[in-house]
Amino acid sequence: MASLTRLATQVRGCRQCPRLVACREVDRGPAYWARPVPGFGDPRARLLVVGLAPGANGANRTGRVFTGDASGELLFGALHRAGFANQPTSTSRDDGLVLTDVYVTNIVKCVPPANQPSRAEVARCSSFFERELSLLPDVRVVLAVGAVAWHGFARDRVSPRPAFAHGATVAVGNRVLVGTYHVSRYNQNTGRITASMLDDILARVRTLIGRGRSRRVAP
Repeated sequence: MASLTRLATQVRGCRQCPRLVACREVDRGPAYWARPVPGFGDPRARLLVVGLAPGANGANRTGRVFTGDASGELLFGALHRAGFANQPTSTSRDDGLVLTDVYVTNIVKCVPPANQPSRAEVARCSSFFERELSLLPDVRVVLAVGAVAWHGFARDRVSPRPAFAHGATVAVGNRVLVGTYHVSRYNQNTGRITASMLDDILARVRTLIGRGRSRRVAP
């Protein structure tokens, strides 16, 4: 836990990518986060949920991944129904949310313009993601939320690189990579992803990791 805390401090202080720094640092008052956003959750998690990057009106505002926008409403609602979260909402860093057996993070830690980080920006940020992964030794299932997260995790781990699809499953060493369509508002509005679809994916994840782990760990 201490190592993850130190890593989070380093993430929050990163200024490696000038374009991302300019994008994230909007002046909207002292409560607006506007910094890189580290992952959070249970350090003994067997499930790792991986997204692309913070949302401009979500995590870049609140400072917690998948928090404060439609993506978080769908994701944490599903995690709550599956028994991974103590409540169905994530609205702020101090809202009482507790995750059990799951850790949530992004491939890229800063909000990118038009949700499109460059390859160089992804490469720079990958060191943070790899360090997070190394500090989560119990992870058995990686749930990639969207194609970029899928390819970001599979890159250099699986050859040939597996095709992304909702519900796709592939073994990656001693872990299993599972794909789901992104939980963005656009995908929700178009019906590309629904609550029942995400519930089905998490039911499969539960089967893959097994039951148990009632201990709760504060974020």
